[in-house]
Amino acid sequence: MTTHGFTLFDTSIGRCGIAWGERGIVGVQLPESREPETRARLLRHYPGAVEASPPPEVQCVVDAIVALMAGEAADLSAVVLDMHRVPPFHRRVYEVARTIAPGATLSYGEIAKQMGAGGSARSVGQALGRNPFAIVVPCHRVLAASGKIGGFSANGGIATKLRMLSIETAQASGQGALFEGDGAFGFDPAAAVAHLREADAVLKKLIDEVGPFRMRLRQARSIFVALAEAIVYQQLNGKAAASIFARVCALFPVAQGLTPEQILRTSDQKMRGAGLSNSKLLSIKDLARKAVNGEIPTLAEAHRMDDEMLIERLTQVRGIGRWTVEMLLMSRLGRPDVLPVDDYGIRAGFATAFRKRKFPAPKDLLKPGEKWKPYRTVASWYLWRAADRAKK
Repeated sequence: MTTHGFTLFDTSIGRCGIAWGERGIVGVQLPESREPETRARLLRHYPGAVEASPPPEVQCVVDAIVALMAGEAADLSAVVLDMHRVPPFHRRVYEVARTIAPGATLSYGEIAKQMGAGGSARSVGQALGRNPFAIVVPCHRVLAASGKIGGFSANGGIATKLRMLSIETAQASGQGALFEGDGAFGFDPAAAVAHLREADAVLKKLIDEVGPFRMRLRQARSIFVALAEAIVYQQLNGKAAASIFARVCALFPVAQGLTPEQILRTSDQKMRGAGLSNSKLLSIKDLARKAVNGEIPTLAEAHRMDDEMLIERLTQVRGIGRWTVEMLLMSRLGRPDVLPVDDYGIRAGFATAFRKRKFPAPKDLLKPGEKWKPYRTVASWYLWRAADRAKK
């Protein structure tokens, strides 16, 4: 197969790639962890391809993908794909998958039935796992039986799949575009609970007592706003902190929201008048300066960074410690495997659930936590519930 060229382009889920040839689009690459890895994967699939500006017909495809992943209406059903080296069964799977509208889903079994190949759900899944035309052939809209999320072979796995589905569902339901990750966990909560029940008998008992996993993600305009709010809330009860943060936000136009530029333009006297202590004022100003300098990642950039990388980056801000970033990872970004061992509530819940006579030190949670990987966020939520139950 002769591939004329390829290019990389930015979307709300990261920097994607597309390759084209004489017969149409030959491949679409979802983002890897870093841009060089995305480029390298494209070149492994299409050796000899040359990075170039896309011709007009390919640019139209790029524009449609960007729009779709931004939560806008876009139609990719007529995009010409070069399938001459795609096996016949795979080709039929892809043709059916292309009929699934944004915001809708089918199961592997339903696709098999539409093909007249009932009982071939596993083969359908394998075909979609080898899909070279990501997004154009929307394999992210295909779920496992009973509505379970199923697998996803792209970088980020089901976290990427869930984000793509969240974006499209918001557009289809008229909610408009979502911020990256808002409201969508980067994992399947049902699978996480099942894993924990299997991995730890004590947690299984706690899960049975507490009931379903009901953690909800908090929305934020940006990482900057989420961290500014976290600084205000430090060492205050919820009601007092909410009142101060509301007064800080009220200093600025509602339509624009809280921005680092506004913070830096506002006098210290005015900020203190909203209720900020001098220490918190210095922290928020430092956060704003780092945001203006590009040191605070956007939500899209944050989703391409692993947990430790984000912790290292964000703890450079005055007043932001590891615990604050861990709360951001769990409650804002929906990361699956965070265990904040310094959190008092987590340790209190562990002492209660595991019947410890002595209050545990942070290090005492590390070994038990190994069993809870890769869903320590869910385990943490249940430990918090154990602490709540003990108080009552």
